[in-house]
Amino acid sequence: MLTEMQDRIEQMTASREQFDGLLEAMLTVSSGLDLAATLRRTVDAAIRLVDCRYGALGVLNDSGDRLQEFIYAGIDEHTRLLIGDLPTGHGLLGLLIDRPTPLRLDNLAQHTASSGFPAHHPPMRTFLGVPIRVRGQVYANLYLTEKDGSHSFTEDDEILVQALAAAAGIAIDNARLFEQARERQQWQQATSEIRGELLAAIDPSEVLDLIARRARHLAGADHVLIARPDDLDQESADVTTLTVTAYAGNDPSVHGMRIGVDDTVTGRVYRTGKLIQVPDMSDAGRHGPALLLPLRVSADAVTGILALIRTLGREPFDDRQLPLAAAFADQAALALKLADDQRQLAAMSLIADRDRIARDLHDHVIQRLFAHGLHLQSAHSRTRIPEARRRLSDMIDDVQDIITDVRTAIFDLHGGGDDGFALRPALTAIITEQTGESGLRTTVRMSGPMNVITGPLADHAEAVLREALSNVAHHAHAHHVDVTVSVDDDLTICVADDGIGLPDTIARSGLHNLTARAQQAGGTCTVATLDTGGTRLTWSAPLPEVSEAT
Repeated sequence: MLTEMQDRIEQMTASREQFDGLLEAMLTVSSGLDLAATLRRTVDAAIRLVDCRYGALGVLNDSGDRLQEFIYAGIDEHTRLLIGDLPTGHGLLGLLIDRPTPLRLDNLAQHTASSGFPAHHPPMRTFLGVPIRVRGQVYANLYLTEKDGSHSFTEDDEILVQALAAAAGIAIDNARLFEQARERQQWQQATSEIRGELLAAIDPSEVLDLIARRARHLAGADHVLIARPDDLDQESADVTTLTVTAYAGNDPSVHGMRIGVDDTVTGRVYRTGKLIQVPDMSDAGRHGPALLLPLRVSADAVTGILALIRTLGREPFDDRQLPLAAAFADQAALALKLADDQRQLAAMSLIADRDRIARDLHDHVIQRLFAHGLHLQSAHSRTRIPEARRRLSDMIDDVQDIITDVRTAIFDLHGGGDDGFALRPALTAIITEQTGESGLRTTVRMSGPMNVITGPLADHAEAVLREALSNVAHHAHAHHVDVTVSVDDDLTICVADDGIGLPDTIARSGLHNLTARAQQAGGTCTVATLDTGGTRLTWSAPLPEVSEAT
């Protein structure tokens, strides 16, 4: 190929000036390693080389059947917007894709493959198209139109542009390899950062947000969401909805959104475990191109979906990004699974330690205390000195109190007293009481140190949850209710259903009581109608302040 090109260049009748122009153009396209800049320099250098008005370079997709990217020069941005969408490879552009050989025309409109121009497109008559090959494969096509002075492109022009295309192929290959290495390094760095955060025992929800933010930056997406089942231990075949548990973008309402599995592209990826690229997506609002990746921990185990989404009108994701994004999703899913396994092992170890301590307290401490108590009782029954009998009686009572305290400690160790021993079962009992026979599918999430919720605030929490669930069960005609109780700076109770909403009579009566309770606790109570149908009630109150003396 190179030898043939050299022979043709030697046979040219071009001037010394044209040869110098070719050398300068070759040096120009090879002057950097940024791929986008190299493609742009190639178009600009070709226009100067053969003295034409317009030029463009169409990059083929991985399948080689359409244009994935279109870089143009000579048309101002205003005209470009009036023309509309960029070409994807029809007409003469498609002919060069199907038959990647140089094409030189005096009047492109007269060619049988010409499909005409859209409205507002500038007139173009003469045409020269040349393929650009990288490692023997067509990577892009170079298009030039409107030779200066209304002349036609010559055979010398074709040879010059072919020589430039050969040099551009080498420059593009180098820039592409450099960019692929840089992108791979960036994706790997993001994966390492996520793995490090998980191993540092960071809250998994924060790591999910980190995954979404990093993926959005690396993929050039406008929105990134992670959707997972409410119960990760549930069989995938039984999962009917996914919940958006992490989101990066400018539409915070997406967080917490529920996406059906049976009738969405998100659900199809979850069911099949295969990535899907679509030109537009409506699962979480109306959006443009999207790339949906399964979070896989094995070939047949998908724990969620990572969706990379762009706004309407933007270009689709580069096919060359797909393997990097897929590897990132797999590594992120594996890191989450390992972190979850570590947390479960730590929880099991904690439970085992508590059981061991409780067993030692019962088998050794209580038995010894009980023996001491028996000895004291024996001494009490034998002594006749009133003062000694009184002191022995007090000591016996102390031993009984100590035994009671130790037994309480044992009970707390078995029940997880540090994890909201008092409030959690009370709320769980209320949920069972209100929804047990209603037919509602119930999802429950409780987080934070609920053992700090005591006294009036605990009473408010129980009453609020009972009232909210009673309204859903009796008036909302819902199929699913989502209960979230979290303790941070505030106690927050959120009850969301997929029903028809609450009647006005309920809003004026029962909800008035919840609002009054919120005001008594210094908090708020809000009721919102969801876009997807149903109602979300959010009740929040600050935690009581703990004095420094405490």
